[in-house]
Amino acid sequence: MFAYILRRLLLVIPTLFGIMVLNFVIIQAAPGGPVEQTLSQLRGGMSDVTGRLTGADQSTVAPGNAQDQQGSGAAGGYRGARGLPPELVRDIERLYGFDQPAHVRFFDMIGRYLTFDFGNSFFKGGSVIGLVIDKLPVSISLGVWTTLITYLLCIPLGIQKALREGTRFDFWTSTAIIVGNAIPSFLFAILLIVLFAGGSYLQIFPLRGLVSDNFAELAWWQKILDYFWHLALPLTAMTIGSFASLTLLTKNSFLDQISQQYVVTARAKGLTENRVLYGHVFRNAMLIVIAGFPAAFIAVLFTSSLLIEIIFSLDGLGLLGYEAALQRDYPLVFGTLYIFTLMGLLMKIISDLMYVVVDPRIDFERRV
Repeated sequence: MFAYILRRLLLVIPTLFGIMVLNFVIIQAAPGGPVEQTLSQLRGGMSDVTGRLTGADQSTVAPGNAQDQQGSGAAGGYRGARGLPPELVRDIERLYGFDQPAHVRFFDMIGRYLTFDFGNSFFKGGSVIGLVIDKLPVSISLGVWTTLITYLLCIPLGIQKALREGTRFDFWTSTAIIVGNAIPSFLFAILLIVLFAGGSYLQIFPLRGLVSDNFAELAWWQKILDYFWHLALPLTAMTIGSFASLTLLTKNSFLDQISQQYVVTARAKGLTENRVLYGHVFRNAMLIVIAGFPAAFIAVLFTSSLLIEIIFSLDGLGLLGYEAALQRDYPLVFGTLYIFTLMGLLMKIISDLMYVVVDPRIDFERRV
């Protein structure tokens, strides 16, 4: 088992490097960039740019942008630099690290990322790792509770659908979960806002934030209620879209195990139906379901919560990454991408280990 884990860990390195290379190349073709945005602010009379030029970390190196390097005779090759002193343009390039070739910026970035030095955000201020840690609790709250609620509801529902296959219960529940899965979570979130958050009808739940403004003044039990009061609509929207796959996976796993010979033998020995189902079938049927928990959590944490955080103004990683992309905040974009990718790869390894925990008969050492 140790050799298998070591091989998987070694594969993380080229996989992570390839993902970073691919995204770095894609970024080069994206329009705009921090230099262009700063030049536009200068031309618009933004007074805070001078403070950034004098107070920012001049050693920060960031990936560049091909659009930034194009121009039509403007100073430094930037379209937005017309009418600005070339010395000022060069200072802005040094501020954001664009005075170096693209390959130099990339390898310098990778070298610093090996020590988890992600630099400082261009537009938000402070270190990238500090911003990620600050926003992480919100995204973890959404990810953990959504995954737990989904598993607690879908596993019993899937078991009942397997036991009552072909009945009206099976038909109507399948219809409901497939319809729910077909509706994107962000559209369902908008519907919930319209119905229950003061959109057009009731105003039962809050529209923004994870806690109330007076959260610090509340008693401990009031803090718990306030916390889940704010999470009610986001969790509902995210959970609805997660029902179909897990429920049907549980149902099909149970149906597959129920038809096995060992179930026929257990029933022939006179074991009760509950003993057969929950003493023998459950463990084997839940292998693939339970082992997929880490991967499901990562999927909810880093993909499903993005639009939900934006819609409900939840200050988490999804909203942070969205704002960073809009502002072309490259240290923040690539720093969060590096962290998310690394966590996703490690969670895939944990998923494999979960198979061994659930069923020790699985031996990854024999895998080629």
